[in-house]
Amino acid sequence: MQLMIPGPAGPLEALLDVPPAAAPLRAAVVFAHPHPSYGGTMHTRAVYHGAKGLVRAGCAVLRFNFRGVGASAGAFDQGRGEVDDYRAALNEMHDRFTGVPLWAAGFSFGSWIALETGASDPRVSALIAVAPPVTREGYDFTHTLESTKPKFFVQGELDELCPLKDLRAFYARCHEPKELVVVDGASHLFDGQGREVGDALEDLLGDFA
Repeated sequence: MQLMIPGPAGPLEALLDVPPAAAPLRAAVVFAHPHPSYGGTMHTRAVYHGAKGLVRAGCAVLRFNFRGVGASAGAFDQGRGEVDDYRAALNEMHDRFTGVPLWAAGFSFGSWIALETGASDPRVSALIAVAPPVTREGYDFTHTLESTKPKFFVQGELDELCPLKDLRAFYARCHEPKELVVVDGASHLFDGQGREVGDALEDLLGDFA
């Protein structure tokens, strides 16, 4: 379902996917995309497949374009405004699916936004990160490292922007509960392996309560 949701800099272009109506919703998820300056959008393959995997796990998933991307109003704001955009998307899902657990998810730059925003939002009960840029300059993960909320990570074995050894070191500093899945042979963008991101998230969250 195509949507335009209210954002702090103007309307945000979004897509909402839901599982079959007969199945009870397990969670409402906001899934953020990679860095807008490097071509990241809600249509990025790993975001698409990640969202589909969460839908298969029984979740309603909202993908949206950050300000200045696609038909979303505004202009890139170095992460500050994007946090506000993400909060607006959380508001949308919280209001649309009242009483359903709210989860925060993202890929790369979007995972930083999701982790930090979700960790500090009391409505969010689980944090999901695909290829988080934990060693990149300018990305502060303080709230994530302090959080005791369940955290789920998917990482490419050959990630060139955030090497697996660095993600493992970051993961070791995170509080329990937490889980990590490594996709064999995958780069940062999971080129040609986007479906494996969806499969990994389906497996990770499929039996999470």
